[in-house]
Amino acid sequence: MASTSAEMEQLTSGASNRIIPILRTLRKCLIFILSIVLSLLLLLRPRRRVSPLPSLEEANPAPSRRWRRKMAWKLEEEDTARRRSLAEGVEMTGDGEIACRWSSSLFFGRRGNALFSRSWLPLSGELRGILIIIHGLNEHSGRYSQFAKQLNKSNLGVYAMDWIGHGGSDGLHGYVPSLDYVVSDTEAFLEKIKSDNPGVPCFLFGHSTGGAVVLKAASSPSVEDMLAGIVLTSPALRVKPAHPIVGAIAPIFSLVAPRFQFKGANKRGIPVSRDPEALLAKYSDPLVYTGPIRVRTGHEILRITAYLTRNFKSITVPFFVLHGTEDKVTDPLASQDLYNQAPSVFKDIKLYEGFLHDLLFEPEREEVGCDIIDWMMKRLDHVNGSAAGLW
Repeated sequence: MASTSAEMEQLTSGASNRIIPILRTLRKCLIFILSIVLSLLLLLRPRRRVSPLPSLEEANPAPSRRWRRKMAWKLEEEDTARRRSLAEGVEMTGDGEIACRWSSSLFFGRRGNALFSRSWLPLSGELRGILIIIHGLNEHSGRYSQFAKQLNKSNLGVYAMDWIGHGGSDGLHGYVPSLDYVVSDTEAFLEKIKSDNPGVPCFLFGHSTGGAVVLKAASSPSVEDMLAGIVLTSPALRVKPAHPIVGAIAPIFSLVAPRFQFKGANKRGIPVSRDPEALLAKYSDPLVYTGPIRVRTGHEILRITAYLTRNFKSITVPFFVLHGTEDKVTDPLASQDLYNQAPSVFKDIKLYEGFLHDLLFEPEREEVGCDIIDWMMKRLDHVNGSAAGLW
């Protein structure tokens, strides 16, 4: 099998060496022809008659471009304030079966933008560890309250942060100018939690695109040194556009019209949970963005997932990846490839037969939560044992 793969690589490489010079020559010819056509069009274009200078009113029509920008900024601020008010009102205590101390606050990211954050902490006992939740695309941290309280029962503290443009955080709803911003904000949030809880081991948790963010953040040696490990549910790896043309035009349109909502990129009708009540709760939540994906946001997802797929072999952080085999949003085979290729010494994978995308909102959510807690406890025993060995 290995020799077949090598032969295929050689054939591909040889074909590329023959085709690439031809393509380059064709491109030069095409550019030359286009330049001639454009020159002729310019020469043949009818000349405009000289008109008198416009009046002051004509030169500065209302609404002006500056006025439109100001109005867009005002509307964005009003929407952020509305979402922040909704985020503060999210029920954090649930059914009351599990008591915890919870709070919400604003955290300021690397660029000074206000990010909404939450915490759930056990009422008593010493913290064994902390899990920092980075939610998925279009959702928000308040959706993970039940999972947080499940972790509290095992004396694990939980912190969570809303991305830029999500939940109660600053920004246009559903718009992410760069996922690298989310990566750097995640790093800053981790640093703050570590500073506030000295000596307590920390884990990063990421769902879907949040999983891609966490994996990229943890690939930095300075971030890896702060972590006991990472947990990834249904991570967005090797994501492909809904149509090849989308991938071709995304880089251009992300610069020209970054906030444009591209309806053709939406994967409509794909269920993310087998629990009807969980689906209804998600898509009736005003803090969950349900509009068409914005062009820059979509391009950023394609960009970060392509980067991670190329760099699986450089991942050394301890990780636990979980994926449903029937997930139609992200690829469970990509999670398997991550597990197979990453040189991490401490790594685990669990594929749930028949499960969909939102593992923590499936009917078996308690089981998934227990699997995550068990892995964290196993990892903490290993970390504490290693620390004891130093003494």
